[in-house]
Amino acid sequence: MKSKLLFSILAVASAIVVPISAIGQVAPERPPKDLTGPDYKYEVYVGYGYTSINQVNQSRSGLGGIDTSITRSLSEHFGIKGMYGHYLWNVTATNPGNPEPPTVDMFLGGAVIHGNLFEKWSVYAEGLMGGVHTGGVSTQPDVSFAGGLGGGLDYNKNAHWTVRADGDYIGSSFTLVPYQPGFSAHTRWNARGGIGVAYHF
Repeated sequence: MKSKLLFSILAVASAIVVPISAIGQVAPERPPKDLTGPDYKYEVYVGYGYTSINQVNQSRSGLGGIDTSITRSLSEHFGIKGMYGHYLWNVTATNPGNPEPPTVDMFLGGAVIHGNLFEKWSVYAEGLMGGVHTGGVSTQPDVSFAGGLGGGLDYNKNAHWTVRADGDYIGSSFTLVPYQPGFSAHTRWNARGGIGVAYHF
């Protein structure tokens, strides 16, 4: 009788202990996936660019050319940028030149603030300062101090590649010779825009 009672107690104890031990054997939690992607610090951009040339008398059009830039990200939303643009192709035949149309070179740098819109789309704003050179026409000074504000819209195809449309408004001070002799400042504002691709690394 005692052996049967002992056997029954052991059977009940086993029935209780086995499920508890099974519950304790839960699979360990998996580490969360990194959804932020790689943190690239540099961006290189190249594309087609356009600038108006209001510093050239009687010019009713603008010039096309090549835009390039490099940006260093300092935080999630802030970076510093350096850009160079060379514009040499007539958009129409209304740009005076002797004998060729003028050329414009821009070398600017400044701060960039950027943020996400939704999914793969993002925007940025920038403030740039530097110099502008206008060649092929008689202007003073040879290189004018320049600066302005702008921004852009990005489509981030993947972690490395971005398609971009951008634009800004750049002011510079040139005096035309002989129409406006001297070195007094005559500020001209030129619209600049472009489309191209950026690579992040």
